[in-house]
Amino acid sequence: MFLSSRVKLANESVTLKTNQQVIKLADEGMHVYNMTAGQLPFKPIKEFIECVSKQTNFLKSYQYAPVAGFPELREKVISYTEKTRGIDFSYSEEEFDAVISNGAKHTVYNVLGTLIDPGDEVILIAPYWVSYPEMVQFWGGTTQVVKSHSFDGFIPDIEDIKKSISSKTKAIIINSPNNPTGVNYSQAWMKQFGEFLLEHPDIVVISDEIYHEICYYDPKPEFFYKFYPELLARTIIVDGISKSLSCTGLRIGWCVAPKKLTNALTKIQGQTTSGANSLIQRALIDFDFSSFKHFLSPVKEHLRRNADYLREKFSAHGLSKCWYQSTSAFYFVVDFKRTPYFEKNYADTEEDKSEEISSKLLNQHGVALVPGSDFGAPNTARMSIVLEEAPFNEAIERLSLFLGN
Repeated sequence: MFLSSRVKLANESVTLKTNQQVIKLADEGMHVYNMTAGQLPFKPIKEFIECVSKQTNFLKSYQYAPVAGFPELREKVISYTEKTRGIDFSYSEEEFDAVISNGAKHTVYNVLGTLIDPGDEVILIAPYWVSYPEMVQFWGGTTQVVKSHSFDGFIPDIEDIKKSISSKTKAIIINSPNNPTGVNYSQAWMKQFGEFLLEHPDIVVISDEIYHEICYYDPKPEFFYKFYPELLARTIIVDGISKSLSCTGLRIGWCVAPKKLTNALTKIQGQTTSGANSLIQRALIDFDFSSFKHFLSPVKEHLRRNADYLREKFSAHGLSKCWYQSTSAFYFVVDFKRTPYFEKNYADTEEDKSEEISSKLLNQHGVALVPGSDFGAPNTARMSIVLEEAPFNEAIERLSLFLGN
């Protein structure tokens, strides 16, 4: 069978690949601390489960939804976005709409399909979510990567972003709160970023905000378009329920964007997946979105405890150089280069050892992290901090002992 060039160039998701290795080892009898996945050990909120249960009684819950999503849900998503981001879309001369998709990942893929022609460039901030470059490549685009570093708390320098601009630049993807670093960009940074965008009126911004609700230390996330509402005319806001309702498997995401773009998104979705899950969409129409805050209160406390324990153990084992304060999302990036283990074993190499070190951690100590190479961050690994308290503490103890020696 002859495969297309785009499929041959595509890489397997490193997060899914690592998770499969964990499952295999666990099936073979090894006790593994799985810190690869970004999904909470919490059931969705009771009120939402009740909304889903109620909708199972209706025929329409099992039939096609409109391609762009039920109008009532789209209106609700727009209102929710305005309220939680402190904005008003009516300030813009553009007309806005929402498109409901099969998860925020699907949304980002479709958005890139509406924007990118072969040869167009998309700016990414490293570390970045592993699927961004693969999606850009699939649509024929190329990426320009702006690096950030653990010693700066993984906050990108605006000047570095400016240097990455070329005549081919079409879009930039901003992900705050961020996967994999677990940080959100400050108000001051967002204002500076907005000023930068005003100087470059042809650049479109894809603002991936799927972790918007998951911030366990103040200050809460804010966004550039709040300070410069005129930028909404070229911004696509991406969100969904996977993280904020602990519903990764239900695959409902969305974007809010100018209507000329959502119309194009609807064309792509209509010829690929059609409308997203009717049952869950109808349940969301009934669900009170203000319940997010109540549901996430114990979740944030759980993440805060784990983040505090991580800080204490890293300090106790001489790993302070690779610690920074994570504040949001589910993750922490371990910078191997700034650990005693790396300095002892790899001091004279420039090669990426992230897969080798992560493999040793998994096979010798049962701690599963995701190598950072596919996040655009060599010699690092992404760690999910969502594990329940006891196994999380045990895993961090093992990790700290390994890296601190």
